[in-house]
Amino acid sequence: MAAIAMRKEQTISEIWPGAWEMVQERSNAADALFVYGVRTTGIYCRPSCPSRRPLRSSVEFFATGDLARAAGYRACKRCRPGGEHPQQRLVHLACEYIDRNLDTGITLEALGKLLDLSPFHAQRLFRRALGVTPRQYQQSRRMARFRSELITQPSVTDAIYESGFSSGSRVYGNTASEIGMTPTEYRRSGKGLKIAYGIAESPLGKLLVATTPLGVCAIAFGSLESELEDDLRTRFARAEITRDDLGVGAVLEPVLSRLSEHPLAADLPLDIRATAFQRRVWTALKSIPRGETRSYAQIANQVGQPRAVRAVARACSSNPVAIVIPCHRVVGSDGKLTGYRWGVERKRKLLQIEHSNSIPA
Repeated sequence: MAAIAMRKEQTISEIWPGAWEMVQERSNAADALFVYGVRTTGIYCRPSCPSRRPLRSSVEFFATGDLARAAGYRACKRCRPGGEHPQQRLVHLACEYIDRNLDTGITLEALGKLLDLSPFHAQRLFRRALGVTPRQYQQSRRMARFRSELITQPSVTDAIYESGFSSGSRVYGNTASEIGMTPTEYRRSGKGLKIAYGIAESPLGKLLVATTPLGVCAIAFGSLESELEDDLRTRFARAEITRDDLGVGAVLEPVLSRLSEHPLAADLPLDIRATAFQRRVWTALKSIPRGETRSYAQIANQVGQPRAVRAVARACSSNPVAIVIPCHRVVGSDGKLTGYRWGVERKRKLLQIEHSNSIPA
């Protein structure tokens, strides 16, 4: 209890504006936003808990029950805040609502009314849970439907309007980053897409880098050049693939430089197709400093889904570009090296190189 009492007071604005007023009102909607701990009892509750209200000076707020437990509080037996958090239900309702209305504009006011939250709180809750805004979620769902419609509709134009887009310009403005090629190329299963690649020696063996006019589409290690080339052609079966070590050299050099004493920090344009969750995981991986490692559990916590440890591992294993997205910096909770797409020995050697050269550039 003394440890709890000594904790620095968090301001209301650090969690949700008006949090104390929501607790006093026993707001059911606030259950999706935060929990509060009572220092004098060591218990944390939902805002809607029917128990007697404590003094304001005895209360601190937490965004999740996990954070409250980490601070030394135990769950209230009346409101049971340790169970499934109501925000899961609200986010599910929001996603269902957006999916039903892909053809129309989604306003935060309408979403907030559905969830019994203010527009600000509705967006903040959605983004905290999924890592994207409601508008970004709707855009990705439209793009997913667009990809399916491209295969079944008689024309690209039909696919555009069947997917809920109001104009072709909206689609073509986002297609490059979403599907990696034009709608017509996608409709033809990538036929005619030109990919150039180069292969160079690296401290980890053969290194292949492949590019399209949009950016980097593959980075891979291997023992044999033929092994790397076969894998590339399997992944892009209908593309026109040519080797161009000289042309791809401008991309190979900065990739290789990441293995040197002074790695370049420039972001390469990555022509990658991934789920929203994968992108969140890969963004977290890129934030791991050179010479350091993180566990799969730590990455899961960082992306806001502490129970998704296995999903994080799958996202790491599906990473198509080595070094640029440093999945080699993720290890087991016990510190032991786990699987690596390009071999555990390469992972060990790469970490040794980074650790010995972890000098700021």
